[in-house]
Amino acid sequence: MIEQIHASGKRLVLSVTGGGSGAIAALLEVPGASATVLEAVVPYAATALEQWLGGPTEHYCSERTARAMAMAAFERARKLSSGDPRTLRGIGATASLATTRPKRGPHRVHVAWQSAEVTAVASCELAKGERTRADEEKVATGLVLDAVAEACGVAAPSLLDDSMRTRLVRRMQQAPAAWTELLLGERAAIAVGDDQAMKPAAATILFPGAFNPLHSGHERMAELAAQRYGGSVTFELSITNVDKPPLDFIEIADRLEQLAGRRVLLSGAATFVEKSQLAPGCVFVVGVDTLRRIADPKYYGGNPAHRDAAIAAIEQRSCRFLVFGRMTAGRFVTLAQLNLPPALRALCEGVPEAEFNADISSTDLRQG
Repeated sequence: MIEQIHASGKRLVLSVTGGGSGAIAALLEVPGASATVLEAVVPYAATALEQWLGGPTEHYCSERTARAMAMAAFERARKLSSGDPRTLRGIGATASLATTRPKRGPHRVHVAWQSAEVTAVASCELAKGERTRADEEKVATGLVLDAVAEACGVAAPSLLDDSMRTRLVRRMQQAPAAWTELLLGERAAIAVGDDQAMKPAAATILFPGAFNPLHSGHERMAELAAQRYGGSVTFELSITNVDKPPLDFIEIADRLEQLAGRRVLLSGAATFVEKSQLAPGCVFVVGVDTLRRIADPKYYGGNPAHRDAAIAAIEQRSCRFLVFGRMTAGRFVTLAQLNLPPALRALCEGVPEAEFNADISSTDLRQG
């Protein structure tokens, strides 16, 4: 299997934590690994994994974390290779296996792989006490190597036994060509969910967000924005983030599913300067937490001059902000309570608390 992987013409970065690191040794001990393996990392400490992912994760061993690790590995492969990005692969694996102390949760393994066209993930749960740590490690290693073979187009027999294969839970998302082009930076945005073709510049009210998940607060904000400006609201979902890996294709599909029936702009615009290029003259629908980040120099390399230049660019494109309050540290904060640069405040219109006061957040809903 590994000889075929090395002969596949694919190049990859692996990121493995909690179990499955034996796959790295297995790949490297077979001649030809230099044709395949660009880098392999084991971000074992929580701080190391957070650094790999660009920030804290809500669950260190989950399908979503494995997918994020795979996307981070794919992006790392793009930095390390000057070749065709469609030949690159990112592998991410996170496991919670038997250790020296009892674990309250199940023993489990999640392995994902990412390419320019596909996101795939396989998960399995291991019965506690059924295997030793060494045996669980063999299962994790086999699952990682199976994923590498699949990612490289190698049709080899699985390294897992029949009982483990039947317990696998798999997900795979083949990307439309436009999604691939967006991920690779070959296009700026894609209009989704509109009966008629919508150019990005036609979005006069743009509501950027992660919508993870979409909730009633988002719905109310969109409703009030549409009433105030007399137009349709376009939800903008950026697949890129300033600090974190891009959204993978499974994540994009899941987010778009909950936005079904609405005008959506899927973009690669991580910053509001980039968003203003997509939709000059638009009104951005934002919460006070987002506006704080726009005003914070730390998001501009710590340089207030760079922040001011970004605000000036947004103003030059005739974009403005409709600002909604948010519950913060036990009190509802509105635009009036924010300390903002004068140039940014001049672009803002606040929604009174009497008109909108929603104590709800996507983070709370995910954790609940």
